[in-house]
Amino acid sequence: VQTHVGHEADINSVAFFPDGNAFGTGSDDSSCRLFDMRSYGEVNKFASDKITCGITSIAFSKSGRLLFAGYDDFNTYAWDTLADSSQCAFSLPQPHENRVSCLGVNGNGDALCTGSWDTNLKIWA
Repeated sequence: VQTHVGHEADINSVAFFPDGNAFGTGSDDSSCRLFDMRSYGEVNKFASDKITCGITSIAFSKSGRLLFAGYDDFNTYAWDTLADSSQCAFSLPQPHENRVSCLGVNGNGDALCTGSWDTNLKIWA
């Protein structure tokens, strides 16, 4: 059993990296983190001083290049997993009208679906 530390608040979401050797997390501490199970540690942290709310859900793109995260501020952000942690995320256009509660990437990797407390689903394809 491996135990990984680093977050400073509740962890709300976990998703495995597409190759199965790593996983990402999303937390109420406003950060996403990438952990590698082979090195038993955190390999990247994705956070911005401009984003101060919690993360409710995460998912990786099919290639693993992007880490999508749904936030309490009604936005969905995409983080470049190959960039260093100082790089800012980009926000998907047309945010929800309430917190993003779930998200997922389809099996082909060409669409992202977000769900929200505003009772709407949005498909990004």
